[in-house]
Amino acid sequence: PNRDGTISTDGCIYCNSKGSGTGAYAAGLSIKDQLIKGKKALFKRYKAKKFIAYFQSFSNTYAPFGKLKNLYEEALAVDDVVGLSIGTRPDCVDKPVLELLQSYGKNYLIWIEYGIQSVHDKTLAFINRGHDFKCFKDIVDITRNTGIKICAHVILGLPNENKNQMLETARTIADLGIDGIKLHLLYVVKGTKLEKLYNAGDYRCLEQQEYVNLVCDFLELLPKDMVIQRLTGDPHYEELVAPAWSLNKMETLTHIKDTLEKRDSWQGKFYSL
Repeated sequence: PNRDGTISTDGCIYCNSKGSGTGAYAAGLSIKDQLIKGKKALFKRYKAKKFIAYFQSFSNTYAPFGKLKNLYEEALAVDDVVGLSIGTRPDCVDKPVLELLQSYGKNYLIWIEYGIQSVHDKTLAFINRGHDFKCFKDIVDITRNTGIKICAHVILGLPNENKNQMLETARTIADLGIDGIKLHLLYVVKGTKLEKLYNAGDYRCLEQQEYVNLVCDFLELLPKDMVIQRLTGDPHYEELVAPAWSLNKMETLTHIKDTLEKRDSWQGKFYSL
């Protein structure tokens, strides 16, 4: 809705016209074909046998009900798919869609991933999200009653946010009864408003160790039983402007693990009800 004119036509300042994900659907691959291809790759790499179909790019509840139902059920019909993870915006979910996802929960694991990015309304306005924190909190409260697992998507390093503000996002989300979280580094990609800010010297990317320290601080404030679904992102190298270190995801993950060990720390160390 912040691309089609309902809210805005510009989108978020850090997304280009391709959004996130692999781009496979835009390239002509059906949901079924994407899953079959992905299954083969993941079995080869990890020997994985069961799979959750992840609807990632853009807002995957923002379409006519019938189309959404067909897409979700196309995914669930693929052999060895045991669940769905639906990425979307907090302002793009209505009662019929929640009831549909709830109905799948009888036989499948169902996650819904709400992009909040920050709990600070000033930041959300600056990055052109088109919704506020209350919108996120309200839909979390509604979703919690359905039994659908809730994941929050958070970005670290957003413009004009300091460390204390980012950790306030951690504390706030920790108190919402959310089941999982994805943490994402803000990196600069081509064709975005953020690229213009970066080139003008109006945005500074986080350094690798700076990001690692923030992630560790963030984890210490979360409940021990919150599922950590992601600790950083991995940009497409041909689209990345900065920072270059973000291309080496495994190195960053290793630094996070090592830093926690050096601190003698863990998820939930400083979490309190």
